[in-house]
Amino acid sequence: MSFLVKNYNRKQISFKRGKGAYLYTANNIKYLDFVQGIAVNCLGHANPKLIKTIKDQAKKLWHVSNAFQIPEGEQLAKKLCQKTFADYVMFQNSGAEATEAAIKVARRYFYSIGKPHKNRILCVKNSFHGRTIASIFASGSKKMTEGFGPKVPGFDHFIFGDHKSLKKKINKNTAAIMVENIMGEGGIKVIPDFCLRELRKLCNKKKILLIADSVQDGVGRSGDFFAFERSKIKPDIVPIAKGIGGGFPIGAVLMNKKVAAGMTPGTHGSTFGGNPLAMAVGNKVMDIVSSKKFLDNVKNSSKYLLSNLNFLKEKYPKIIKEIRGRGLLIGIQLHRDQSVFINKLLDNKLLTIRAAENVVRILPPLNVKKYELDQALKIIDKVCKELK
Repeated sequence: MSFLVKNYNRKQISFKRGKGAYLYTANNIKYLDFVQGIAVNCLGHANPKLIKTIKDQAKKLWHVSNAFQIPEGEQLAKKLCQKTFADYVMFQNSGAEATEAAIKVARRYFYSIGKPHKNRILCVKNSFHGRTIASIFASGSKKMTEGFGPKVPGFDHFIFGDHKSLKKKINKNTAAIMVENIMGEGGIKVIPDFCLRELRKLCNKKKILLIADSVQDGVGRSGDFFAFERSKIKPDIVPIAKGIGGGFPIGAVLMNKKVAAGMTPGTHGSTFGGNPLAMAVGNKVMDIVSSKKFLDNVKNSSKYLLSNLNFLKEKYPKIIKEIRGRGLLIGIQLHRDQSVFINKLLDNKLLTIRAAENVVRILPPLNVKKYELDQALKIIDKVCKELK
């Protein structure tokens, strides 16, 4: 009997250890893990550099209150600001915390400049920004919000790709537009670069803020440090998590100087956010991801994987409908429900996870090896052949 609440539909399999791109059961059965905690373990399982960092820091200091200076957090904030558009960083513990905090930052900014009525956040319908009470209503998904009423006010929604709907929804009370650069749970749908540029122009014209939710696509997952960088835009606020900790719980909100001015002492806090142990790990992840050629290798792996997946799409047109994504955030959209496909991949020792629109998500570690990609492609080919 399990004493865990049944809020997850868990597969009947567990793992005892992991190494790089692989997980191992208690019986030492080896699985190729292309879930990686849902884009969390950006450097794979049991990365030796992260293990050493955790051990070294654990001997010194795990936790201290944010009532005091935390040098490790100062170091990570500096690295993030020097690498990105941001002027300031506010640390959290997860992606949902980061998106909630991003909403607070946007609303607080307008309050601080004497416009408290500007407090509504405009989001894509059926997007994903976390599972806290506010973030599920930001997502606007009936499935996610059912049974959790009353409705949290302050959110409006538009349909993905419907520019007319977006413009009509902006009103005098709109504070910000919040979008995922690549919709993860929503089916690996990439916002085109020209759309992001137009979105930035629209926000400038309407004098509202742009929040680019980079929790899943950030920290190199897209092949760039942030997916929006290809469009050359600068958002006002960017929540991140997942990859920045390499498997250790870290979240953060990056922001420009303008909006940061509204976040005065006492406006937000997090007991565990920015603790020394988490910050030490984040610093090491940043050092690795920022190292020479790391992102070039991600792009090369992506090009190879996407090219071969598109070949399989042409080979099995009745199975695969579309190959989506960017970097190593990839989706295989099928013509039918993906459950059987995912289970057959599992039977062949390849771990994947579902997304909306019959999509199978492919999320290898960012330092994945070519032979590991070949192994995954061989298994996908085999399953397609069995199902055709």
